Amino acid sequence: MYEYVKGALAELTPTCAVVEAAGVGYFVNISLQTYTKLADSKEARLYLHQQVREDAHVLYGFADKDERELFRMLISVSGVGAGTARIMLSSLSSSDLTTAIATGNVAVLKSIKGIGLKTAERIVVDLKGKSLKAGATVELGGALATAAKEATAALLALGFPKAATEKAVEASSKQSSQQSVEDLIRGALQRL
Repeated sequence: MYEYVKGALAELTPTCAVVEAAGVGYFVNISLQTYTKLADSKEARLYLHQQVREDAHVLYGFADKDERELFRMLISVSGVGAGTARIMLSSLSSSDLTTAIATGNVAVLKSIKGIGLKTAERIVVDLKGKSLKAGATVELGGALATAAKEATAALLALGFPKAATEKAVEASSKQSSQQSVEDLIRGALQRL
């Protein structure tokens, strides 16, 4: 398994890049996000995901590890292949995609070419609650996730049961994406 390839950009198109490293040109499939980040570069470091099939060894490259992690999460869903995941990452930014999954916004996912209703629902069900290695959680996203963790910890310290507390905080967090820890605790207490 390859971690990354670093070298001169011999060729760059919106769908692929050829990176020359140690005299070898690596053909790497990329998303539009990665293309945008590499557009004015002469050199590149692409984090790789290698897919081995009967007929080919295919490399997918990403400008950062977070995008690669999201790609790997997407292809873990039944019915979502590498090509579909790459289209998803080309259609929406990583943050928009994780927000759509976190909020269960099936309509946004369904608007992506090649994603039908059942696949969009499966993506939400399978990935909601999983977190990226960078710390952004797909379940709640960004600052709200931190506030939710703090609210949950506070309620657990007060002696509320863990399962009920997590469910109440999650329900409270769905009211608005801009809530403080105090707001989440108040909302959760009303549900407990």
